[in-house]
Amino acid sequence: MPIKPKDLSTIRDLLRYAVTRFNTAKLFFGHGSTNALDEAAYLILHTLKLPLDKLDPFFDAHLLQHEVDAVLRVIEQRADERLPAAYITNEGWLGGYHFYVDERVIVPRSFIAELIPDQFSPWVSNPDKITNILELCTGSGCLPIMLADAFPNAQVDAVDISADALAVAKRNVEEYELKDRITLIESDLYTNVPENKYDLIVTNPPYVNSTSMGKLPPEYLREPHIALAGGEDGMDLVRKIVAGAAKRLTPKGILMVEIGNERAFAEAAFPELNLTWLTTSAGDDMVFLVTADQLQ
Repeated sequence: MPIKPKDLSTIRDLLRYAVTRFNTAKLFFGHGSTNALDEAAYLILHTLKLPLDKLDPFFDAHLLQHEVDAVLRVIEQRADERLPAAYITNEGWLGGYHFYVDERVIVPRSFIAELIPDQFSPWVSNPDKITNILELCTGSGCLPIMLADAFPNAQVDAVDISADALAVAKRNVEEYELKDRITLIESDLYTNVPENKYDLIVTNPPYVNSTSMGKLPPEYLREPHIALAGGEDGMDLVRKIVAGAAKRLTPKGILMVEIGNERAFAEAAFPELNLTWLTTSAGDDMVFLVTADQLQ
């Protein structure tokens, strides 16, 4: 029997309905929430413009009919279109930072973001001496913004091949009032990047191998294909990034690359390099580091 908006009057009603709807639709959760309950709560609170961390005080509040209708539209959009919640709300969160997002960029997520608050210690011994950072495949601009915050003396060049992605990044850079410190560059990796030397090159590039691309859930397929697909072994862009880093790094510079679940392919692609694997919440397989010395 079709749901009738008048059957639902409180947030508790809507939350129960949303969880059942999401579980019935077998949605995939990997863009911020990890389960139907958290995703439903987020979407309901955001739609009603209520604090995202305060569900309990409003549980049994009776909603106006137009509020119920608005929440139901969002629930059905998430369930029917398999659209990531971040695209519905136009916001993504990463490491406590808030970013505008839409379907021109992937939803912000990065294990490198976990390492930035500690200023890449112990591999960076003096954060104040970091003055030039290059960030490749910037997407929404989330990592350059976090890097600029963590390294206050640094200028950051943020690169993406997609003009659409850079338009989103520009909005976020301006929101954080960092346009004097972050330069957005439309470029195929290093092609249009100035001949600078960088203390850090940081990148979360497309790295999903072709087999895995064919198995992605519908939610991920709503994201830009160009921001995910990394070729047969996922290393197409990673090879180019590593190859071009040697002449771009300062003598004590560091290259940091996120490769997700592709550690085996990364080690096979660079057998001559002793890759240093960094510890993140997902273990020691998601991010590798190479020094300028290793690349000479």
